[in-house]
Amino acid sequence: MHIWVDADACPGVIKDILFRVAERLQLGVTLVANQLIRVPGSRFIRALQVPSGPDVADAEIVARVNAGDIVVTGDIPLAAQVLEKGGLPLNPRGEWYTKDTIAQQLTMRAFMEELRGSGVDTGGPAAFSQADSRNFANALDRQLARSRAPAPKTGQQ
Repeated sequence: MHIWVDADACPGVIKDILFRVAERLQLGVTLVANQLIRVPGSRFIRALQVPSGPDVADAEIVARVNAGDIVVTGDIPLAAQVLEKGGLPLNPRGEWYTKDTIAQQLTMRAFMEELRGSGVDTGGPAAFSQADSRNFANALDRQLARSRAPAPKTGQQ
C-alpha cells in the first residue's frame, strides 16, 4: 500500500498527519504537485513535482496508483478515476469517495459549476476546521488498521 497526495490544494495539517503516519507505519507517502513542495527528510516521504497545467498532477497520480493505494484528494473527477483503478480516495475532511456515491458527487459538481457559470454565487466550502482534521486522521487510521490487520487463518487445525 502507498499513499498518494494531490498536494497542490491539500491543507498543511493533513500533510503533517500523513508525514507522522508514514514514519509510524513505515509507509510510503508521495505528494504530487505542480509546484515545489518541501517534505521532511525521510525514506518514506517524497515529493514529485510535475509540469504546470490542468490535471497534470491528477494524471500522474492515476498513472501510478495501484489497487488498494490511498489517494488523498478533494478533486471529485480524480477520485472517480482512482476508484476505477481500485484505489481508495479520501478527501481531506475525512470522507471516503465510494463507487456508490461518486456518480452523485460528479453530478452535483457539474451542477454547481453550471450555476457558477451562469453568475450564481454558490459560496464555497466551509473553512477547514480542527474537526475536519480529526475526521481525516480517524478515517485514515481505521482504514490503515483494516488493511494492515493479519488475514484470518483458514483451513483445519
